[in-house]
Amino acid sequence: MDKVYAYIETHAERALTLLERLCRQSSVSAEGRGLEEMAELVATVMREYGISAEILPTDGGPPLVYGEIVGRSPHTLLYYNHYDVQPVDPLDEWTSPPFEPTRRDGRLFARGASDNKGDLPVRLEAITALREVRGELPLSIKFVVDGEEESGSPHFPAAVRKYKDRLAADVCLSEGSGLGPDRTPSLVLGVKGMLYVELSAQAAQVDAHSAYAAVVPNPAWRLVGALATLWGRDGRVALEGFYDPVRPLSAQERAVLEAMVDKAEALRQALGLEAFLDDLKGYAWRERLYGAPTCNICGLEAGYTGPGLKTVLPAKTRAKIDFRLVPDQTPQEVLAQLRAHLDRHGFTDIAIKPIAAHERPVRTPVDDPWVQTAVAAAEEFYGRSPAIEINSAGTAPMDVLVDEVTSSLFFAPAGPGYHGSRIHAPDEHIRIPDLADATKMTAMLLARFGEMA
Repeated sequence: MDKVYAYIETHAERALTLLERLCRQSSVSAEGRGLEEMAELVATVMREYGISAEILPTDGGPPLVYGEIVGRSPHTLLYYNHYDVQPVDPLDEWTSPPFEPTRRDGRLFARGASDNKGDLPVRLEAITALREVRGELPLSIKFVVDGEEESGSPHFPAAVRKYKDRLAADVCLSEGSGLGPDRTPSLVLGVKGMLYVELSAQAAQVDAHSAYAAVVPNPAWRLVGALATLWGRDGRVALEGFYDPVRPLSAQERAVLEAMVDKAEALRQALGLEAFLDDLKGYAWRERLYGAPTCNICGLEAGYTGPGLKTVLPAKTRAKIDFRLVPDQTPQEVLAQLRAHLDRHGFTDIAIKPIAAHERPVRTPVDDPWVQTAVAAAEEFYGRSPAIEINSAGTAPMDVLVDEVTSSLFFAPAGPGYHGSRIHAPDEHIRIPDLADATKMTAMLLARFGEMA
């Protein structure tokens, strides 16, 4: 691999320049901005790297970008990426403009530098290095690049079902995991699922003077009352049957949680918390974060919340709620449980509106051969075992890929980001040397995959 690594070092500036080129194109899916242009740019870049690429339309959403290149092994790897990014707000907290990539203090600052545009140069340069140095690619590789991951990928499942024969692969690697504070790589075996809904209540047809609060119903009280019933005094979600399908953690999964480096204290300090819920620490904290489902209030809206005073009685109010789900819960079951729960508690007037796509949880077994090969490759490259997570505490549209494309799916230990990359926040960035290291690790991973029987 030394010659491959040397090639990557020699062409490190090319990879960085490509990342700057990708980040210069805005592609904010929440705002519908720049998506078609970004898809065309991704396809163009793939072709420049010798990959057959095309734009695949979706039914009402931004297009997918599909790429394919043939390798020596009979195995096929599918790379999942996304070309959209988060909104840049608050803009005034950026040190440099978010879509003007800026090198500063050994870092590259831009929206998307880490999440997720940084992974594409890493993967393309690794493929090129192997082909140039060894004269062939160890295995066949396909790309599927999503255009609305940051908005819940509502059109992605239908598109995957439509193009599933083309996407078929032995294993799928989602966007690369980054490095921890001690430069330990992460390997994430799946994602939590999600149900995202909006609850709303309405009384009068128009807002009223708050003097009428003695006689006019206030829907905010109704909604607050309904929300209070969702959370039990024992700290558990109060929907009847909510926990019944939850699959107990296996002995292997518990061993993974036991072995994880504890991140709780660093996160507590970063958030400025006195303590976590129920004063969680150690293994109990990790078990709750990765292995337990949640019900979370994302936002509340009612009446007047601006500066000064406005005595108003709102006509309507709403709240946005997300449920993070674990195997073997399904969004459809939880949605039905939510409706039944509100009705049972006398809140039949509270409307429920599902938002975006429903995503089921995905968790690949620790002993999966592809996972074990990735672990060995990370150990070989970094000289230490990767930090394995049984699944991310967050969500991505992975369930349809497992259903339709492959049974092995995880997040590769080969991303250019790190724990301080500030993804989704102002001044998102990568450390520039990490780009070449991630490319080398990716090349190592592809080489080891190509050796599998």
